[in-house]
Amino acid sequence: MEVVRKRRLMGEINVVPYIDVMLVLLIIFMVTAPLLSQGVKVELPDAGAEPLDPEMQNTEPLILSVDAAGEFYLNVGDDEEKPREAAQIVRLAEVVLKRKPDTAVLVKADENVAYGRVISGMVLLQRAGATKVGFLTDPAKFDPLDDS
Repeated sequence: MEVVRKRRLMGEINVVPYIDVMLVLLIIFMVTAPLLSQGVKVELPDAGAEPLDPEMQNTEPLILSVDAAGEFYLNVGDDEEKPREAAQIVRLAEVVLKRKPDTAVLVKADENVAYGRVISGMVLLQRAGATKVGFLTDPAKFDPLDDS
């Protein structure tokens, strides 16, 4: 007569494959996390742009303007209507932001200027120490959600 051995059922979960999957996911997240944090940090307004905080309205904001030709202007110094070089913008904005770190930083760009030029201006402000940048716009003359 043949002896049949019965295997006893194992009541434990083999967690080794789960640990392997977890380690692979951890490595993937560690590699991709720095890639996601690159770029210019901008706080865009929600659907309806709200005015600045009352505290920020008391101080004059730092405004970088970009005209249709792509020239940069900064509302600091005597020649506000004179185009500025990139190094001048960084230096002047740095002085303002070191003196008053809570100064609102805004970008006012012509609607026909290239997107890349606006981003270049924002990078200059970031190099000067601006952590939050907002956009100035004209009030909407029409409702973009209105189909009529």
